[in-house]
Amino acid sequence: LAMSENSQDLKLGKIGQIAFHVSDLECAVMFYRDQLGLTFLFQVPNLAFFDCEGTRLMLSTIEEDINVSASIFYFYVDNIDATYEALENRGVAFVRAPEFVANEGPRDLWMAFFHDMDQNLLAIMGYKPKSE
Repeated sequence: LAMSENSQDLKLGKIGQIAFHVSDLECAVMFYRDQLGLTFLFQVPNLAFFDCEGTRLMLSTIEEDINVSASIFYFYVDNIDATYEALENRGVAFVRAPEFVANEGPRDLWMAFFHDMDQNLLAIMGYKPKSE
């Protein structure tokens, strides 16, 4: 996120992640890793991550508490809390406030979810220093 003191300059970053929902995570991991040859990053309960030349692919089983569209776009931001506040001030109604998702070594991944006018699910994602 590039943001000056004027929130009019708010810009979302590159697409950081795309999510596909799958019925069988283990079979999907084998397909994307072994058959397609994507670089496997890591797996946690109900989620698996791959690198696609800098954009992550997330495979997940469907979560009950989110209305899911076919795909989810995740925008990288430099400061998830500031971006969340700026977007809320612009009228974006978030489904979830920023929340911890995963530890990635020296940093923690945080995300916040919202819908567009057609109920497509979108998210902002950013890193914070590792929680102690």
